[in-house]
Amino acid sequence: MGRPREFDVDEALETAMELFWRKGYEGTSLTDLTEGMGITKPSLYGVFGNKEGLFLKALERYERTKMNFFHEALNEPKARAVAEKILRGFADAQTAEKDPSGCMGINGALACSEAAAEIQKCLIENRHRGERELGKRFERAAQEGDLPPGHEPFDLARYIMTISQGTAIQAASGADRAALYRVIDMALQFWPAAQDG
Repeated sequence: MGRPREFDVDEALETAMELFWRKGYEGTSLTDLTEGMGITKPSLYGVFGNKEGLFLKALERYERTKMNFFHEALNEPKARAVAEKILRGFADAQTAEKDPSGCMGINGALACSEAAAEIQKCLIENRHRGERELGKRFERAAQEGDLPPGHEPFDLARYIMTISQGTAIQAASGADRAALYRVIDMALQFWPAAQDG
């Protein structure tokens, strides 16, 4: 029988997620990870494979625990409510007191060298997947008459995701939640109103 694992994988993953979120993928060293998680390099490799494997598991945890509002928002009955819930959900996550500011996906992808091209590709694909899901929801809204003709659902999805990525950068630069909410309120003033009747 092998020796029992000497650390809590869940706690270690939470710490890794916070480190990657705060410093980005390349800005987080193996030493940062092993010291922060309280584990040895052999333990890290034994459980998570390598730094890239650990990052992908941390990203999955981030999406499951911090971004769960996104899929909940898609169930809102009206497209404007979907957009507002997503934008405010991002702003809330980007400015939560106990978490690093900004967005783990944005922070992780902004400064990647060629050595981290696979990680950057994964983060970009994650963002595109969210945008496609939102575009499909807005497509349904258009079919239901909840969006006026002439407004391309996937362009609206890109608009919402662009605002959310902008608020992530603002939050990482020190903007507080109230400031982000004011930006969101302005952005929603341009939301296309559905025609009555």
